Amino acid sequence: MNGKGFHRILAGAALSLLLVCPAFGAAKFHIGVMTPTVSQAEDNVRGAETLMAKYGNADKGGMIKHITHPDNFMSEMETVISQIVGLADDPLMKVIVVNQAIPGTTEAFRRVKEKRKDILCIAGEPHEDPGVIDSAADVAVNVDNIARGYLIIAAAKKLGADTFVHISFPRHMSYELLSRRRNIMEVACKDLGMKFVFETAPDPTSDVGVAGAQQFILEKVPAWLQKYGKKSAFFCTNDAQAEPLIKQVAALGGYFVEADLPSPLSYAGALSLDLSKEKGNWTAILKKVEQAVIKAGGKGRLGTWVYSNGYVTTAALAEFGKLVAEKKAKVHDFKTLMACLNRYSPGGSWSGNPYVDLGTGVKQKNHFLIYQDTYIFGRGYLGMTKVKVPEKYFQIR
Repeated sequence: MNGKGFHRILAGAALSLLLVCPAFGAAKFHIGVMTPTVSQAEDNVRGAETLMAKYGNADKGGMIKHITHPDNFMSEMETVISQIVGLADDPLMKVIVVNQAIPGTTEAFRRVKEKRKDILCIAGEPHEDPGVIDSAADVAVNVDNIARGYLIIAAAKKLGADTFVHISFPRHMSYELLSRRRNIMEVACKDLGMKFVFETAPDPTSDVGVAGAQQFILEKVPAWLQKYGKKSAFFCTNDAQAEPLIKQVAALGGYFVEADLPSPLSYAGALSLDLSKEKGNWTAILKKVEQAVIKAGGKGRLGTWVYSNGYVTTAALAEFGKLVAEKKAKVHDFKTLMACLNRYSPGGSWSGNPYVDLGTGVKQKNHFLIYQDTYIFGRGYLGMTKVKVPEKYFQIR
């Protein structure tokens, strides 16, 4: 996201969500955190900054070493791999968290383990298929795109939508969990009496870049609304494209249930909000965003998770890794992992389960799927964490 207000509030949240220690003693070990850049996923960056505010920058005697990967990571995969592996050269490094775990993370983790078996490798929101990343990561965590494939459609139906427009591009559709979610969404639409539409958009990692991909969405939404009607719900698989989609839906009509990786902060850039005064106060953030959405005419049509997924998971995965490194938790302790998520999202509502391999039926002990309840501005929580997803949807490939 690129809005200046969004940048300010995330920076403020990074400093204010948790108590900040005024000084740090020499850290006994280091935690490496790789995130996208601000232009690709600013929430993740600010999650890393929260960690540095709490535990100190490793370059200055603290615990956290934060790095960002190139925006065009698909064509610079060796650079990404070398960045991750380079963290293992630090003799104090005990945990490496990559969130989002873009392509190349699996190979990087393998090389890290060859050098340092003692380093805990954690993958947040892996772009590589579960069977691939699970072979190298000690822990992998995705949003539950299997359950959400049904839940997002059910939420759209509850809001009054009759059409669901899914926007993506070939790279994302090559990912197992994203393609399964898309297929589940199509079946759910049929079962719930809605029309399913698939639209293709440019990949932000292609030659058009993030700006070009965002401009495409800005220009296409009016035509899509004219074609499919204002009872259409829109969904895109890329964080950078969520902002222009929200902007146009708020202004022109339609529904936006939640983003691929939901965050209330997505609305700051979309609606040109300055949230600097709210800093890390999530209740105040939600209130101000909600007022802006309602003023823009979006009451009952646009939603989110109350806490940013990228922000919370970046911080929570590092917190979990810290506890494991300190021998205060076991590496596959899902209960402690959920407690870490709740620590960075007080009052939030989470649900989750271990990932089950569709082919073998085996429950993966090191891969977890998580999600929050959906909050609709001007309406409140939809209670989606309490909805039972029919078993048939977990079997769709």
